[in-house]
Amino acid sequence: MARPSALDLSVGQHPIERSVPLLYRVLRPPIRVALDRWFDFETEGLEHLPTSGPYIIAANHHNYLDGIVLAVAIPRPISFLVMPRVWRATPLHPAFHRHIGSIPINLERPDAGALRRALAVLEAGRIVGIFPEGPFSVRGRLEAGLHGVSMLALRSRVPVVPAAIRGTYEALVGRRAYVPRRHAIRVTIGRARVFTDGTPVRRSARARVTAQIMDDIASLLR
Repeated sequence: MARPSALDLSVGQHPIERSVPLLYRVLRPPIRVALDRWFDFETEGLEHLPTSGPYIIAANHHNYLDGIVLAVAIPRPISFLVMPRVWRATPLHPAFHRHIGSIPINLERPDAGALRRALAVLEAGRIVGIFPEGPFSVRGRLEAGLHGVSMLALRSRVPVVPAAIRGTYEALVGRRAYVPRRHAIRVTIGRARVFTDGTPVRRSARARVTAQIMDDIASLLR
């Protein structure tokens, strides 16, 4: 019999996560002030977050603001799965993402390396952030989810927390130089689910779990 993974243990038994990255500590307070002042920022549903241990937070995705507001809304640091164009947005971005613990992922093909890195983050008792739609939604609505989120959920067996982000699309649509206009931004957090009744190698299980996660996100956007 295979030795059980640390991720098969109960949430309360996971090791304490590493110390908060320096840039998280330095940047979060002023960004929070800016969001409160200019975007009337609000977060709902924090009581649904697990109080300890690892989890996956899955949210809808419109543009670069989503990662920023989610990182401010969630009390603990998040290791986001990041596409190549975001990882290399500027010459400084790769070093920035490595420092804060982002996980690069290639969406053009199955990326087993990214899955392993994300599982390692969860096994260390930390949080992985994922935008299941993959690329940004350019139409301002929730798109179909990719199966990477279900692979991660089924392999890790940790809670998956849905989150809905409102206002970031309106803040940036049609804007030049990526400078947002003033618009209210909200993050709503839903109840967590744990998916243990399937196997990640079965396409039917992946499709079912992906659909459930996307439905949970959609329900928060209504």
